[in-house]
Amino acid sequence: MLITCHAERCLMQCVPTDPLLTLQPLPPVPDDMKFKHPRVCLRSCRTMILRKSARKQLCSQELRDRSRNQLLLRFSEIVKQFSKRKTIHSPELGTRPCHPHRFEYSKLMTEFKQAGQVDQVIRLMQEMKDFSLWPDVVCYTIVMDSLVMVNRAEQALDVFKEMIFAAIIPDTTCCTVLVKLYSVCLKQFDSAYEVILWMKNCGCFPDTFTYTTLIVGLCWDGRVEEAFGVLDYMLEDGCLPNVYTYTPIVNAYCSMGKLSQAKNLVKTMENTGCLPNNVTHNILIKAFCKIGAFDEVEKLLEKSQGNGWKPDEISYSTYMDGLCKLGKIDRSFQQLDIMLDKGLVPNEITVNILLDCLCGCSMAWEAKCLLERSAELEWEVDVINYNTVMSRLCEDGRYRAVLKLFTDMIKKSIAANSWTLSILVHSLCRDGKPRKARCLLDSEGLVANVVAYTILIQYYYLAGKAPAVSVLFSKMVKANITPNFVTYGILIDCFCGEGNYGQAVYCFLRSLEQGLSQELGARLTYWLVSGGRIRLVQYIIEHISKHDIVIDYCIYYSIIKESCKMGYCQRAELYIVCGILDKMLC
Repeated sequence: MLITCHAERCLMQCVPTDPLLTLQPLPPVPDDMKFKHPRVCLRSCRTMILRKSARKQLCSQELRDRSRNQLLLRFSEIVKQFSKRKTIHSPELGTRPCHPHRFEYSKLMTEFKQAGQVDQVIRLMQEMKDFSLWPDVVCYTIVMDSLVMVNRAEQALDVFKEMIFAAIIPDTTCCTVLVKLYSVCLKQFDSAYEVILWMKNCGCFPDTFTYTTLIVGLCWDGRVEEAFGVLDYMLEDGCLPNVYTYTPIVNAYCSMGKLSQAKNLVKTMENTGCLPNNVTHNILIKAFCKIGAFDEVEKLLEKSQGNGWKPDEISYSTYMDGLCKLGKIDRSFQQLDIMLDKGLVPNEITVNILLDCLCGCSMAWEAKCLLERSAELEWEVDVINYNTVMSRLCEDGRYRAVLKLFTDMIKKSIAANSWTLSILVHSLCRDGKPRKARCLLDSEGLVANVVAYTILIQYYYLAGKAPAVSVLFSKMVKANITPNFVTYGILIDCFCGEGNYGQAVYCFLRSLEQGLSQELGARLTYWLVSGGRIRLVQYIIEHISKHDIVIDYCIYYSIIKESCKMGYCQRAELYIVCGILDKMLC
């Protein structure tokens, strides 16, 4: 039956296009209503021809669309507030002090150290020597600490030796940096203890910060019980632990999943008058979010005023991140409102979490559009924002959108990092364009890492193109990019599948030198034994034994299992199998 609408001009708008819509005859229209309320007329027509179930679906869809629009609107508002934050500028590269004095140099060196510009710190140190302003213990300590912060331990030790050779006596701060070097960077705790003992013998007594540094290193290495022992040493030397001493232990407990011990330690801190700070509470919030215990987070935030601490941007950002990861987008934006009501301004971490929220609720395309409108929103986007959206678009299979967003990023002079390249390589490979991905690896300005190479190697391996895998592996070696466990596993499977057992053995021996798991050996021995290369297995066992490496049981198990399966125990190769078993028993 044809539809007779209240007005001809709304006829096209009223015709249902959804298959769920059903045509129904309309009642006669009163004369006093004709053409007076066309919008009401339109809704009347649409409502009367909908089934009940279809009306529900339409309403729920409108609510979802409204919710999506509200999220986008809220994000735009937050970005504008974030753009008003004052940016912290580091000194310009090549900056010199206004006055050639040790104090001025040490001050500028500290600023560069805080900005992570280690090479600039070293440059200023050399300038002091060139101007015959011989550095004092403060300058040497700043240089050492800068190198330790970027894990350049050997250079830091050379600087310390140079200081001793110049007859400069280290003070407590300098020795504390040395403890940090041995405990945090090198994990040589015996040397760290020796430094503390040497300090006591020389009258340069360690302070609370020195012991706290040692505790940090122990906790990072999972030696929590030993860290508690250091607390006893502190009390014996008259050094009272502070909140920075206990917080690494709380963090270690949370990392190990021992939340009850972490909570008990926090209560002990409160009872002894050592009140936890924001860092301590943020660690607890992160641990609770990791297991989905959001009720515990709410309790912690509610008791914040009574416990003498105020949640900061990191507190709410951590909570919002935990909610987003479990799909609780609405609750995450509710916490954002609470955060803004308390006068807290979102930082770059908060903005990126919200961006990830949009991507998590199937709004990656809308997030892409927001990035492209960043100039209009006065939003100073960075590479992390782009990587977040690009990775989501890649997961959704929108590979062209990834490339378009990358082009937009380059136009805005935002430098890509290794994560960006990995996303691009993954997108191009999944889109069936591996040649373009290989070209990206050779492009200037893009830093390739092991992840990008591994993605491309895996694609060529699955495509059955072993020569391309060999070429990529050679390029990795020339570029000083160390393969990881996954890379070596793919290489071994690829080379053995093509019968290139010598190259596979070479890859395995390289992995042993890197200290990787010997599970790769079980995979390799499976290929060798099943391929009739039992003598190569014997060579591998002898090579490992010469280097005093304890062979894992999984390798022997794989050898015995495959040898029996291939019938070597009943053939001439039996003596080789017996020799391997003798090695195992030894």
